[in-house]
Amino acid sequence: MNIAQIPVFILCGGLGTRIKEETEFRPKPMVPIGEHPVLWHVMQIYARHGFRRFVLCLGFKADVVKDYFNSFHLHNADSTINLKTNEVTIHEHRQHLDWEVTLTYTGEKNQTGSRIAQAARKYLGPAEHFAVTYGDGLTDADLKAELAGHLAGKKTGTLLGVNPPSRFGEIKIKGSRVVEFAEKPDREGHWINGGFFFFHRKFLSRLSENEDCVLEREPLVNLAHDGQLSVHKHSGFWGCMDTQRDRDHLTQLVESGTAPWLK
Repeated sequence: MNIAQIPVFILCGGLGTRIKEETEFRPKPMVPIGEHPVLWHVMQIYARHGFRRFVLCLGFKADVVKDYFNSFHLHNADSTINLKTNEVTIHEHRQHLDWEVTLTYTGEKNQTGSRIAQAARKYLGPAEHFAVTYGDGLTDADLKAELAGHLAGKKTGTLLGVNPPSRFGEIKIKGSRVVEFAEKPDREGHWINGGFFFFHRKFLSRLSENEDCVLEREPLVNLAHDGQLSVHKHSGFWGCMDTQRDRDHLTQLVESGTAPWLK
């Protein structure tokens, strides 16, 4: 399978209320971690494994994301602007990327399942499988290996299982299969949903474009109950930018040159 042709749907439309000091004027995926938005870091994770097609599911302050990518080289290179002719000369491309980035507005208040359903209807194309993730989660997991396991397991969906501290909800596993979702446990060392998914296109029948369709509720819960959701376990680095403290930690990793997801 040609990884470069597998679309990666990234959920970028939420309000980011738990880090409101950063998201009052921009969506959370555009909050910088070092020199680049956290969204750029997410895309780099996929790119290092050969993925290049990205579909950004926009909502809250969508124009901020659109402006960034429409002026991507101006943000990431030296340039000269002739104010008389309005001509722009890019002097040095510091990033030589071959990404194809689709920006699609999926509603101001729409939930995650609705955003994926809308974007996939327009931009999935002939692809048999697709990836889904959030615009604020980072990992050094081998996503190419996760995809290989997804294809070999022949289940409808596969999620990345990670085991950070127990303030997150737990997934219960039997063998290589997700059997149940549990609310936040009191114990550490349990597996949780890390938010890096692969799905067969038939999963779309479980989603709705209705505003209130939440990926993490009936669609995923029922997929697990039906025995069609596998897990790819990852014991290495995983982190999400949920709070200002998270952002400070991730920024420190980037600025110190020790960010695991960039190695």
